[in-house]
Amino acid sequence: MAESNKIDSFKLTFLDEPFASEFFLQTIENLRIPVIQTPKSLEVGKGRNLLYLSGEKITEVVEHHEGALIYTHSENSIEWIENYLGKTKFYSSIQYFKNKVLFRNLLREIYPEFFFTTVRLDEIESIDISMLPMPFIVKPAVGFLSLGVMRINSESDWNRSKKQVLKDCIAVKNFFPSCVVDSSTLIIEEYISGEEYASDCYFDQEGNPVVLSVFKHVFASGDDVSDRVYTTSAEIVKSTLPHIESFLQNLGKKTGLKNFPLHIEIRVSEENEIMPIEVNPVRFGGWCTTADMSFYSYGFNPYEYFFSCTKPDWPEIFRRDKGFLYSIIVLDNRTGISGGKIRSFNYKKLTREFEYLLEVREVDFSKHPVFGFMFVRTREDNFDEIIRILQSDLMDYITI
Repeated sequence: MAESNKIDSFKLTFLDEPFASEFFLQTIENLRIPVIQTPKSLEVGKGRNLLYLSGEKITEVVEHHEGALIYTHSENSIEWIENYLGKTKFYSSIQYFKNKVLFRNLLREIYPEFFFTTVRLDEIESIDISMLPMPFIVKPAVGFLSLGVMRINSESDWNRSKKQVLKDCIAVKNFFPSCVVDSSTLIIEEYISGEEYASDCYFDQEGNPVVLSVFKHVFASGDDVSDRVYTTSAEIVKSTLPHIESFLQNLGKKTGLKNFPLHIEIRVSEENEIMPIEVNPVRFGGWCTTADMSFYSYGFNPYEYFFSCTKPDWPEIFRRDKGFLYSIIVLDNRTGISGGKIRSFNYKKLTREFEYLLEVREVDFSKHPVFGFMFVRTREDNFDEIIRILQSDLMDYITI
């Protein structure tokens, strides 16, 4: 462990639970990006030659220099940011996006007809369903990983589902701190139709948006709201890049963001109209997923690109495309059995069902609502292997 008293161009990062990938850790070590020193960062970075910076130093820097390049791989770090940087513009920018109610209010001028409202969890039984547009989405006002998210299609659907909403919202409190998932307040908003996409991006020092990836969120059905599969390809990026850049330009005008990383989720209608679902601040895809997969897919390092203010050469990437699909598979626990009652998960059996495995990441499913993550490469004419895992409840791979 090394101690640094000098900031390298105000580039800073956090390390925290629940997961930091080898690729991310190696990147910040190689680039000598200072890490905010906390008990968690020392634990996550144990055994590496990282530059650590004291909390007092980072507070001073961010208060006086709005141009700092700050990145965190884990939203757990927002709790530290709130405690030490709660009065800064940087923290205010985070809150605009992390709190979905503030986010919808921010975009009200751009999308004036979009319906949303809020309700406390203890008021859920008294909601007048006749006043809400069908279908609608209900989810925690502060959320992550589609935890506590549910689509409601009718009054009878609501009557059947509201107990499950209560159960899910109470359960998610056990997985993450309240700064990451807070289900005490719910947001109810109209269902957004169209194809769903996720994108890692950042605003550079001039406030210009830079798109680093585009993943299509593939669903098992119209009612599916899970995070099971995200797929990228050169064609997916090429077809959506102009729409995402257009949305980001409008977002930039509303916020004035500079040197700020984001992971956005949007839907694109058949008429190519863009509606944002949510924007996740100060990070790319959670659990080091989408950024790491972009390296597998396109050969550049998104973390390095952010810290060096570099843009992907998308025309060149499109030119050398080999036609493969690259998918992130989130092994969320759909078994109906709590992780604490499951003895083992057969990762080897599952990975044998894929033609080309890039990486598998096992997760302690007794502590988290997922068994792990898989990165796979697929030929376009072999998409059936993705469909199978998309529809699986994973019961075939567990031992109770």
